[in-house]
Amino acid sequence: MKRRDFLTTTALSASAVALSACHRAEETSKAGTVNVNKAKKVTLKLATSWPAHFPIMGTGVDTFAKRCFELSGGSLEIKVFPKNILVPALQVFDSCSAAQIDAFHSGVYYWKGKNSAFSIFGGMPLGLTSEEMITWLKFGGGYELWREMYGKYNLYPLIGGTTGPQMGGWFKKEIKSLSDLKGLKMRIPGLGGEVMKKLGVNPVLLPAGEIYTALERGTIDATEWVGPALDRMMGFDKAADYYYTGWHEPGSILEITFNKARWEKLSDEHRAIITAASEEMTGTMLQEFRYENAKALQKLPENVQIKTFPKDMMDAAKIALKDVLQEERRKNNDFERALQSYEAFIQLNKPWDDISTRHFLNIRGNITI
Repeated sequence: MKRRDFLTTTALSASAVALSACHRAEETSKAGTVNVNKAKKVTLKLATSWPAHFPIMGTGVDTFAKRCFELSGGSLEIKVFPKNILVPALQVFDSCSAAQIDAFHSGVYYWKGKNSAFSIFGGMPLGLTSEEMITWLKFGGGYELWREMYGKYNLYPLIGGTTGPQMGGWFKKEIKSLSDLKGLKMRIPGLGGEVMKKLGVNPVLLPAGEIYTALERGTIDATEWVGPALDRMMGFDKAADYYYTGWHEPGSILEITFNKARWEKLSDEHRAIITAASEEMTGTMLQEFRYENAKALQKLPENVQIKTFPKDMMDAAKIALKDVLQEERRKNNDFERALQSYEAFIQLNKPWDDISTRHFLNIRGNITI
């Protein structure tokens, strides 16, 4: 079964479970219990880290909110507020923790300053793909650890989408060797940023709306974002000529996270509906990213040169990643526990992946059907 088909089937199955729950609620209402669709309307405020209706990520949340309304028969309304309307883009975590908003949609790696272990739940450089990340979180113990650690901040996370493999970034100057990285200012978050720091880069954390201006004006020398579709929309192809293939985010996880106390007050039906809608959003977002990136790649202007990072840099990056992981696991027991779970899944998954996905892709090669 193709990865796209697998995720689509998963999302549709989850939606069917939610619809079944609503149907059961309607049946039990006839026996005198409360029907969720006739219950008092619940309204939740959800803030995002993206501009209004931002393609794929932002519109994915818009559709998520619409689906929750539809599946609940109108009894669950989630009002989506883009960045800077209720709270700034990178303050949604704190605002939700403090119950100033009910939920948020963002990237997990933004919060590594709270707890370095959070970076693992968002994805690892040279690590698991989107499909593998979702599998680890749902079946390999990742969700339990993530929710336990977020619970200390009064938060309850759900997978809120995934980007698929990301590109390595836009650079104003060609990177011909490891030494060319020294002193560069680059917008790059998470563990990827920590690895690049060890390679001589000065990592910078910027929200979406500030990246292009910083790159165009030379405040930063390079930036990574997602892939051709969103990168072109952001205008990076007008500010830099060198576009590098990816390594640092092979399957980044986005989150749709709720204030834990607010989540626990929701009815079982509403929680089931939210969970089903989040699963549907995750599958759809991954598929949309693949399709839009494939189209956008064909439309890159002639000035853009697609490059692969030099071997000496990638060799150094692999060593630096091991150093970063060892340093963090010594400092932070949460990081150690999350990394142990992550590594255990890799050991379980790798033999199967080697004789299935990896083997098939090697055989397929460049065949044209």
